[in-house]
Amino acid sequence: MDSELRRKRKREFRPNAKVGFVRTFVVCLFFFVFLLFVSSDRPLFRDGPFRPALKVSTLSLLPSRLTRESFQVRSLPLIVEDRVLLEDHLLLIVSSKINPRENIECVYYRLLDASVEQLGQVVVRPSISVDEYHEEKSIVRCQLPARNYSAVVHLRRSGEAVEGAWYSRVNQTTVVPSWDRVVYEAILDRNTAVVFVKGLNLRPHKESEPTHFRCHFGLSSFDKDGGFVFTTAAVSAAQEVIRCLLPRSIRNNSERAEGIRVTVSRVDTSQHSVIKPLPSVAKVYSSKSNGQKSSKHAYELCACTMLWNQAAFMKEWITYHGWLGVQRWFIYDNNSDDGLQEVIDDLNLQNYNISRHSWPWIKAQEAGFSHCALRARNQCKWLGFFDVDEFFYFPRHRDRGEDMPGQNSLRALVANFTDSPTYAEIRTTCHSFGPSGLTTAPSQGVTVGYTCRLQAPERHKSFVRPDLLDTSLLNVVHHFKLRGGYRYLNVPESKAIVNHYKYQAWDSFKGKFFRRVSTYVTNWQEDQNKGSRDRAPGLGTEAIEPADWRRKFCEVWDTGLKDFVLANFADAATGFLPWEM
Repeated sequence: MDSELRRKRKREFRPNAKVGFVRTFVVCLFFFVFLLFVSSDRPLFRDGPFRPALKVSTLSLLPSRLTRESFQVRSLPLIVEDRVLLEDHLLLIVSSKINPRENIECVYYRLLDASVEQLGQVVVRPSISVDEYHEEKSIVRCQLPARNYSAVVHLRRSGEAVEGAWYSRVNQTTVVPSWDRVVYEAILDRNTAVVFVKGLNLRPHKESEPTHFRCHFGLSSFDKDGGFVFTTAAVSAAQEVIRCLLPRSIRNNSERAEGIRVTVSRVDTSQHSVIKPLPSVAKVYSSKSNGQKSSKHAYELCACTMLWNQAAFMKEWITYHGWLGVQRWFIYDNNSDDGLQEVIDDLNLQNYNISRHSWPWIKAQEAGFSHCALRARNQCKWLGFFDVDEFFYFPRHRDRGEDMPGQNSLRALVANFTDSPTYAEIRTTCHSFGPSGLTTAPSQGVTVGYTCRLQAPERHKSFVRPDLLDTSLLNVVHHFKLRGGYRYLNVPESKAIVNHYKYQAWDSFKGKFFRRVSTYVTNWQEDQNKGSRDRAPGLGTEAIEPADWRRKFCEVWDTGLKDFVLANFADAATGFLPWEM
């Protein structure tokens, strides 16, 4: 009986044994071919600027030597898509997200013989900063390359090796555009692409003839001739913004245009020919992908601002205007390095709806606001454009028996005109405040600390209907050109005003005006536009505190907003304001 059972089991085992033999043979054959492949010294990563820090060899692939560390993400190359030479740094656009806390280093190559583009010494320097860009990309800022060093700077993570045989083959034909002549951003808008351009030198504050421009679309960068395969006509042109039709093949399916590179060229009207397109680092992306997705016009009132190193003032500005009814915030960050994101994260934990958008382009505030208007159009009925030192205020006239303005009063103001067939913009007058006798920044915030101002108002700030703007998106920071048939409404000064805390204590003022974000405002230290209202009268061009600065710009003592803030925001027990804690 036992022998019969053993024979039966042996017969049952034979088919499985054959299968097992075949499997073993296939695995061994695959492993043998794989070893032959890797032993040829071919890199596993062909397309990046750097090969892996660990050189892969036959021995390193033996099971006894395999480690998880060999395949960690940190060993993958940082692929630099584009570079732009700005005034004070080199901007690199990376094709993947990088943790801002990572130690990223910039790799520079010395040109031994520029005529044959021969490279020699490698110099590595820490990056200036790392930031997010769009949804899945990053920005790395590097020091400008020294003389006789290539502008084709690459990146590595700290501790990774740079292989000598590799960097001698760096492609030096890559065009690294300068900031004064480059296509730098693009955004899809229905059946058009809105393209942002430096170097066209169009007339400020005016529209230009769109027939003088063309847009070119393609998959490759500008340094390869013929990379742009579609050409379309411009339908509007103003300042730094060119709007062009999408190519016919993707017009009805805008998703196909996502990530396609675009550039702009002039048309030589005398020769009826197209001049060579500008260098471009711009790829078209949908406005819906640049912010939180929400139902159409989910918010009655939104706000947009552009800033640089204003994190210290954000909490007061957001808290105050959130109380007045702003529901959604678009913060365009112009290369801040003062912990702005941490402040925004803290405010969002308090249920403020704030998104930060990296806008690395210097002197491009008007273009940034055009970009913001497109992003906000589907989300917001009204969109305000004002700075973090500007506060909307509703004066209370006690002699007329008027009540103190209440919560959401700003939202209620604009909501009165949401269904208006006439008005698409609401303008409010600004009053500029001075240092008010202070020598340091007030601990209770600008609304309480600064109480003395100039008598005459300066300019105005506005809320607009982003869906009713002219297709050119022409704006002068304070207001936009509106679609035909619509006009603006001036709010009487007795009803609403803006307190502009423009001339603050010297240290705050100096830091604020040292680096302006507006296109048409020069740095105050430069000997240009001395008569501009964006300068402090009598300041001059030296970084020296003028005599008696703390008493300047003081013609009218005005404590209206201070009283309003203390009455509505101060803690009843301690007297502290929310932004002090």
